[in-house]
Amino acid sequence: MKKILIIEDEKVLLEVLQKKLVSQGYEVWIAQDGEEGIKTIKETKPDLILLDIIMPKKDGFGVLEEINKNNDLAQIPVIIISNSGQPVEIDKALKMGVRDYLIKTEFSPDEVIAKVAKVFGEEPAPQKEVIYEKEKKGNPGADNKKSAKILIVEDDKFLRDLILRKLKSENYQTIAAFDGEEALKKIKEEKPDLILLDLILPGIDGFEVLKKTKSDASENIRQIPIIILSNLGQKDDVEKGINLGAADFLIKAHFTPGEILDKIKEIIGEKK
Repeated sequence: MKKILIIEDEKVLLEVLQKKLVSQGYEVWIAQDGEEGIKTIKETKPDLILLDIIMPKKDGFGVLEEINKNNDLAQIPVIIISNSGQPVEIDKALKMGVRDYLIKTEFSPDEVIAKVAKVFGEEPAPQKEVIYEKEKKGNPGADNKKSAKILIVEDDKFLRDLILRKLKSENYQTIAAFDGEEALKKIKEEKPDLILLDLILPGIDGFEVLKKTKSDASENIRQIPIIILSNLGQKDDVEKGINLGAADFLIKAHFTPGEILDKIKEIIGEKK
């Protein structure tokens, strides 16, 4: 059985990757910072490393430097997980010997499996459904105050599930919509406290969802804060979103799930 070490500080993403790889028959080890990662590499001698770049204590480049100092460890193939996908960052990692890379907000579970199989010279195993443990309801000792309700409008299932799990871990109520029409229906029915809205959607796009929501006959619906989360990042797109009434515009490649959560908390706090 091939051993894979995941070095990643984003807990939700770490759990998703771990469960997906285990479901495909790999033995998986994990570490949540660079120093712990180096220690685990030396102890387990994994067959492959999935390595985040931005981490506490020692970043991914620091881990790569440590690996490359040791001839035995330097032979271990590494796939980096890039937060931004910036060419400078990826070029630097490739020059340090990494085999491949994933961009954090863009890859899917199937792409991870395909890249891992490619490194091992294998055919990807038939995809199995990964069943996650039911989320815990609240923290022990926490009060029973009703939490804010967040609607996530996102057609990328992997990213949607990552953000949903992150929000649930912070005790938010969550609703999800796959496309623009479903989003408009759920906005009317659920009246969420905040909407996280992708722009490129099947059918009605995010701009149209934003426009219809901000021109709704109900003041309660018009006042719902909307954060755009999109791959689009041109100045015209950002200006259009803000002019239509978005509370903020986040570019997917520039923000981790944790940073998206921080922005949601900030805007929910302002609303209160």
